[in-house]
Amino acid sequence: MIVMGGIVGSGIFINSYVVAQLVHTPALILGAWIAGGALALVGGFVYAELAGRMPAVGGQYAYLREAFHPAFGFLYGWALLFVIGAGGTAATAVTFAKYFHDLSHFGVPENLVAAIAVAILTIINCLGVRAGSGVQSFFMVLRILAVALVIAAGVWIVLRPGEAPPLAWHPVLDRPVSFDLLTVFGATMVPVMFAYGGWQTSNFIAAEVRDPRRNMPRALLLGVIGVIVLYVSVNYIYVRALGPAGLAAIKTPASAVMHHAMGAAGSAIIAVAIAISTLGFLSNAMLTYPRVYFAMAEDKVFPRVFAKVGSRSRVPVWSIALQGALTATVALLGTYEQILSYVIVMDWLFFGLSASCLFVFRRREKLAASEAMESADTHADSPPPGYRVPGHPWTTGIFVVAAGLIVLNTIFKFPRDSAVAVCILLVGVPVYFLFRAQGRSTKHTE
Repeated sequence: MIVMGGIVGSGIFINSYVVAQLVHTPALILGAWIAGGALALVGGFVYAELAGRMPAVGGQYAYLREAFHPAFGFLYGWALLFVIGAGGTAATAVTFAKYFHDLSHFGVPENLVAAIAVAILTIINCLGVRAGSGVQSFFMVLRILAVALVIAAGVWIVLRPGEAPPLAWHPVLDRPVSFDLLTVFGATMVPVMFAYGGWQTSNFIAAEVRDPRRNMPRALLLGVIGVIVLYVSVNYIYVRALGPAGLAAIKTPASAVMHHAMGAAGSAIIAVAIAISTLGFLSNAMLTYPRVYFAMAEDKVFPRVFAKVGSRSRVPVWSIALQGALTATVALLGTYEQILSYVIVMDWLFFGLSASCLFVFRRREKLAASEAMESADTHADSPPPGYRVPGHPWTTGIFVVAAGLIVLNTIFKFPRDSAVAVCILLVGVPVYFLFRAQGRSTKHTE
């Protein structure tokens, strides 16, 4: 549920129309979601092995720290706090507030509703990982039901005589095979991968999972496969019920399908579902992101207070409170809109870097085994058995290259916002050395 909850947000209810505006045949539209699912599954393979090798608090932070240098791990945590986490979760909170306002018609400002939602979820996650994951599972079940409801409504439309014309699978392509076709199809990966992103958040809490070497790989693979099935199914329904041209013209395809099947009541039902989906994603962020700041504080590259855990809850209360306070502040200030366009630059930059850690770990494992054989040390420690990425190094390499292409494409399309994201990242370099110096001073004093 945490894996699926980190992926399924509001994107599946909205982003499909962006894909349909770029490519215009059923085969290409569905092909984009299948290709994105395949890339997400490879990412799940990679992160499953990383979780098995290093079931440590902080996930990507720990992998980058151990594979390259502690500075790489810190910069990921820095970007997560100020760009990926703050921007993404604040925007999600305000999206929830918009749908909540449309349904309830309360006179409370949307930004205040968003901040209140963040505060409530922060308090819940401070009570302990069981309470936070319980809320997350509840929201994820409702989100699965929401997607299933859209699929059921689409099936109802398709089965009714004369309601939806059959899909025209020919022509397969909307333009000749060329470099232009390749670049346009590549552009569809931006909204698709934004919708598929998020499987990595479960690795943040790997150290708190029972038997992580067994359960984390299972959770990642089953969770990602489950999302692929949901996403491809619902996009088939969008294309089947609305047609490629209709899907491209409607920014809320889920509402259109539900309204077509059930009238105004259907639109209201799906509005509730989207509000629940965004709230569930926010709950997931409050559960998982703070574990990175906790790990940074334990390494003395972040203020030590954020490594403290509650005496009863046994969770990093101050780190959760930091994430909640920053998210609520950004939501109140309303700066989330500009941040959203460069979140994907930092997200996929660190996806690629984290996946490349696997090459480093495999190399070290091979060298350790070779040295043990040369020294005839039969008692040398062997790496713990666990999940291995199928097709490595090719599958891992493809994922790293794809992540790089997504980053370059986003920089090309949004140069100003990407520059801001890079500047925030670079500011973290002197901050890292400052915190590291303070940490050494504290250790010397102790």
